[in-house]
Amino acid sequence: MASIPDILNRQIANFSVLHVKLHHYHWYVKGASFYTLHARFEELYNEAAGYVDELAERLLALGGRPVSRMADYLKLSTVKEASGTEDADAMALAIADDFRTIAAELNEGIRAAEREGDASTADLLTGIRTSLEKHAWMLRAFTGLAGAPAAAPDARIRSV
Repeated sequence: MASIPDILNRQIANFSVLHVKLHHYHWYVKGASFYTLHARFEELYNEAAGYVDELAERLLALGGRPVSRMADYLKLSTVKEASGTEDADAMALAIADDFRTIAAELNEGIRAAEREGDASTADLLTGIRTSLEKHAWMLRAFTGLAGAPAAAPDARIRSV
């Protein structure tokens, strides 16, 4: 079971790699979706940068040490860099998939924070997860995959 500092550092790494990936997509998107995705990727990389800062400051408040080097980001991140060969739809789907992956990891972090009695970290991670789930749904809908769940399977509502 990962510690809260490890969970936060993994997400700092994820959002740092995602920030660079979104910049790449922002600069290299082409075709009929250019205007829509160019603006959207900019919004998303700005949001990712904000999350890096929020997560790092939470970790510092807990007495931890946030990762802050590219080598560490790439080592810890579950988000993969852009390949450089994606078309516009593949870019949107890659980001949606990244958001789903991160949302699932955030669920684990939320549970760990709740076990530790750390409501503030759980709340921070819940807010980020909610935003990512919405973005994943919107990006999938943009590509015509609106029927697929935007959230990772363990984040969906279960019937009782």
